[in-house]
Amino acid sequence: MKKNLTILPADTYTVVNKTIINSNDKKIVTMLYQPIIGYTASSLYFTLIDDLDKLELISDDLTHHHLMATMQLKLDSIVEAREKLEAIGLLKTYVKKGSINHYVYLLYSPLSAIEIFNHPILNVVLYNNLGKTEYDKLKEVYKVPKISLKEYTDVTLSFNDVFSTVAGKSNIVCDDIIKKDKNSLILNECIDFDFIISSIPNEMVNTRCFTSDVKELINALAFTYNIDDKAMVSLVRDSLNEKGLIDKTLLRKSCRNYYQFEEAGRLPTLVYNKQPDYLKKPEGDNSKWAKMVYTFENISPYDFLRAKYKGAEPTSRDLKLVESLLIDQKLVPGVVNVLLAYVLKINNQKLNKNYIETIVGQWKRLNIETVEDAMKITLKEHKSVKKMMNKVPQVKNKTEKKETLPAWFDKDIDKVNPNSDEQLELEKILKELV
Repeated sequence: MKKNLTILPADTYTVVNKTIINSNDKKIVTMLYQPIIGYTASSLYFTLIDDLDKLELISDDLTHHHLMATMQLKLDSIVEAREKLEAIGLLKTYVKKGSINHYVYLLYSPLSAIEIFNHPILNVVLYNNLGKTEYDKLKEVYKVPKISLKEYTDVTLSFNDVFSTVAGKSNIVCDDIIKKDKNSLILNECIDFDFIISSIPNEMVNTRCFTSDVKELINALAFTYNIDDKAMVSLVRDSLNEKGLIDKTLLRKSCRNYYQFEEAGRLPTLVYNKQPDYLKKPEGDNSKWAKMVYTFENISPYDFLRAKYKGAEPTSRDLKLVESLLIDQKLVPGVVNVLLAYVLKINNQKLNKNYIETIVGQWKRLNIETVEDAMKITLKEHKSVKKMMNKVPQVKNKTEKKETLPAWFDKDIDKVNPNSDEQLELEKILKELV
């Protein structure tokens, strides 16, 4: 994986348009790319277009402070958005090092609608991020209207029916003319093709079986559905037709069915690593509370959990639980961080799935979407539990002791703004969590 340089606001950049970007392309970025890469990344793409000259060919030399001021974002948020554009194929980045580093950003066209709806990765992610209803509505927008031409005759003229040639100069050369240019989605190799090919008997496959297009599809499917080499061999063999070639449609379907069988009917998706920008707390507050909010908002659940493991890899069970919170329960990453921190603190550093799901149910009903709301609800719950425990009378033996159930199970909690005393208490609690 390439390691990006640390960018400073004074570092300069030039935007170069490698393609022709029309209004339909911009609509595709908004409607089909944005649900995958997010608003900030698509906004950066349009901002870079706006930096171009009147002919939309190249920009002046600009500083990254210009981007920060234009987009009203921190530089690390802009870099994260840029990385998404690079990964999705809309941008290429080059850098020349110096006392002030200079970057060149090459802009590319988005894929067409039909390419996205047939892409082995993007189509699946788009479906999951939008949901079936919105996905179907979006697909209807790009459907070609069907008109029956059975009763019509084609009377279109050919070129030489209309034009004829005459003698003239023949040394006309046109180089470096701008054209429609797309950049492929960047994906590292996820599969060992030497193993795949050697594991299938030669008599079963055609010599033209594993073309570059087929390899690209297999690699994309392996990434999308998290399929290892051994499982992919079986899926590829089952997708061979009578000519010894891979039936791409059948392979796609087989990989999807394999994943759904392994994951109890779920389909994969991509999730944001960190809290979406539109749900973050506005900047400018330097209080301890704001710093804790910032911490939860700007770390991924994986990195947060890894920190709790003292830098070690979290267990697969805990990672699946986090994945379920993000994908199945559709909690945003910052809220997941608060939830993990709270449960680990009050449950002796254990993540109990049933207990977490009970909390999640309440938070979903209360529409908890921001880190601040999640922190406030943990404060109120912490106070409720303390009050209940203080009311339990002292007993002489275990048989007389009353069991105190967590308030999650028997009390509806409304969202409230903490007063000054509550906020001080919350700061004390959460200081130990981050």
